[in-house]
Amino acid sequence: MENYFKLVQKGRQEFLWAKNNMPMINSIINKYNGKKILEKYTLGICLHITKETAVFLLGLKHLGANIMLCPANPLSTQNHIAAYLKENKIRVFANRKETNKSFYSNMDSVLNQTPEIVIDDGGEFHKRALQKKYKILGGTEETTSGINRLKAWYKKKLITYPIIAVNHSKTKHLFDNRYGTGQSSIEGIIRSTGILLAGKYIIVCGYGWVGKGIASCLKGLGAKVTITEINPIRALEAFMDGYYVKPISETTEFADIFITCTGQLRIIRQEHIKKMKNGVILCNAGHFDMEIDTNYLKVEDRNPLVIKKNLKCYKINGKKIYLLAEGRVINLVCANGNSPEIMSLSFANQLMSIIYISKNHNRLENKIYKVSKRIENKISKIALQSFNLKIDKITQEQENYFNS
Repeated sequence: MENYFKLVQKGRQEFLWAKNNMPMINSIINKYNGKKILEKYTLGICLHITKETAVFLLGLKHLGANIMLCPANPLSTQNHIAAYLKENKIRVFANRKETNKSFYSNMDSVLNQTPEIVIDDGGEFHKRALQKKYKILGGTEETTSGINRLKAWYKKKLITYPIIAVNHSKTKHLFDNRYGTGQSSIEGIIRSTGILLAGKYIIVCGYGWVGKGIASCLKGLGAKVTITEINPIRALEAFMDGYYVKPISETTEFADIFITCTGQLRIIRQEHIKKMKNGVILCNAGHFDMEIDTNYLKVEDRNPLVIKKNLKCYKINGKKIYLLAEGRVINLVCANGNSPEIMSLSFANQLMSIIYISKNHNRLENKIYKVSKRIENKISKIALQSFNLKIDKITQEQENYFNS
């Protein structure tokens, strides 16, 4: 009981720290002057269970929502945060030591509570809700990977409720994916290895917003960064941004670290690993643990050496290959995820999208929507205030010139 009390206290302290650095959420909540605008709704939520998520959830609870929570990744749950949420009457189905079986079982436990609105991070929760045909009024999706999956299901006419693609909001992906995941992924690598990044040859696989953020942080720390891409426009952009651009097959013999962030399957495969030099480090910043062929590593060395938590050494053909976080998302497994300031932007999008669904679900079709420009504009203005920033206003003369 004493250990549980300490767990709750730790969760409370971290929650208060995050809340103090997430003024956007507080600003939106305060706008409703204590009105319980979500009291009619049960929310089924599948997110990474962090201190920032706790601020978001308790904000929803303040608006009257009944909340059920499960994790978006088997290894990302922070048990002290889960304990604190439980103390605040939020039903949590999660544990840091999730197996794949319990991970999906927890999703089903939430869905069995018949939520009217579902919030997901990766698409797995939506997939289960759609397969089991729960009656849902609407939902939101947080990630690029999840939205790509939803688009594929929409083409097959499998979407049975409206879903707002939160990740497509500029006030989400331009900041969360780039600055947030960029910084926290590097933090995860340093925490799990303690190595110096300056001077290292590092390969960033994928130059989307996450790849751009990671590459920028690495460059600032003095790493020698090479980008691999399949998209010609992004490859040109990486080149113009000052990075080397090569096929992954031309990087295997000299690279010190590989970081995948594509959302695609088996980016680093057997033929690449065989050619890598002794001591190479592999890690993944994409949502799912499918970008690195970990099955090949496990077949070649069934008893890898555990150096420390989240750092394993596989011996293959006389070489040491190091894998971080079991190939799962590095910034949440090995670090604490994105900062409160960044998550304030992302969760502001989630919060306002949920309120929008609660008010407009009867008028929405069963398809994927972007966050409305009206919501984006509101969020950008609140963000400026939270960062204590001021901008110029257009003069009447300038507006007349622009319109002419």
